[in-house]
Amino acid sequence: MQHRVIVLGAGYTGAIAAGRLARRLRREDVAITLVNAEPDFVERVRMHQLAAGQELRPRPLDAMFTGTGVTLKLARVTAVDADRKAVTVTGEGGAPEELPYDTLVYALGSGPYDQGVPGVAEHAHDIAGRPGALRLRARLAGLEAGAPVVVVGGGLTGLEAATELAESRPDLDVALAVRGGLGDRLSPKGRRHLRAACDRLGITVHEHTEVGAVAADHVTTTDGTRLPSAATVWTAGFAVHPIARATTLTTSESGQIVVDRSMRSVSHPEVYAVGDAALALGPGDKPLRMSCASGVPVAWQAADAIAARLSGGKVPVTPVRYYQQCISLGRGDGLIQFVTADDRAVDRALTGRLAARYKEAICKAATWGVAHPLLVPSRARRVLPRQERTGDPVVGTAV
Repeated sequence: MQHRVIVLGAGYTGAIAAGRLARRLRREDVAITLVNAEPDFVERVRMHQLAAGQELRPRPLDAMFTGTGVTLKLARVTAVDADRKAVTVTGEGGAPEELPYDTLVYALGSGPYDQGVPGVAEHAHDIAGRPGALRLRARLAGLEAGAPVVVVGGGLTGLEAATELAESRPDLDVALAVRGGLGDRLSPKGRRHLRAACDRLGITVHEHTEVGAVAADHVTTTDGTRLPSAATVWTAGFAVHPIARATTLTTSESGQIVVDRSMRSVSHPEVYAVGDAALALGPGDKPLRMSCASGVPVAWQAADAIAARLSGGKVPVTPVRYYQQCISLGRGDGLIQFVTADDRAVDRALTGRLAARYKEAICKAATWGVAHPLLVPSRARRVLPRQERTGDPVVGTAV
């Protein structure tokens, strides 16, 4: 009888976790099912490129996982019963189906967060996923020269969106509204380069500006200023998928699943959470930020912990730390801000074309790791019966 592992979500973290488990455990012992609503792997870090009109290479999940032993199930997750160890999904036919599991990897990620601002849901565009990026792409394609576009949010996503749109559509009047100062978490060198890039691209930056409402043709700041906008791009934060909060899993106020250092749920030991869905702690016991930089190493951690517990090995716990923040500023410019282990900017930064190539190499490497899960050497481990395991056992069916 195979141990049933279900991975929910095939973004960076879910896909990497599924592929890594397939490398570490024998197919005759473990059945790995990867559940995803879309048939293609989505490079989320490139959604600003897609919105700006660029074509991205299609990456079908079934082709990526051919030969791995991972079963791909195209369906939308509608519920998780953590006490009964079952997931409810809805496929193309519309009928609900229940999938029992022995081990669950929850990687449903996050989406746009409107922060309760009126009009965001009705009038703003997001680039948190492919559907939103395509809607924005269609909207931008219909805009005439001189039309105003406002990007709300001064984080990495907002910076990349504003610069990409301004470079690809120099005929549009692109503005960026940031709550604090432009790049205020960067080093002085980083801030100078970012400001120069915005000036070069003709981006109007509204600093210390908080948006209080979004309408069809403008945004209104909290001090009453109206900024014309034919297309508003909302990048002011992300919210996790709401399903976890509806379960008996222990979650944080943000709805993230609370996990230990091995990415295991503190309330349900057969459940692991990775990526944006997990409240995982990094250096200084600070929560890891929602990012690909956090998600990839925690996916490795979860997969290795699951494999170790199932095979009776020692559970490795590798601290997750940061090295840099990578920001593309269009196709030919970039900014690599080097940081401390807990994500605070240091004086060193790489800028310009070399930084753009650096960022592109990292994006390609992350996708390569998903698309080639069997090319990284690893010794497959036999899943031991419960009585033969060492350490803390996984709650589930013994094989």
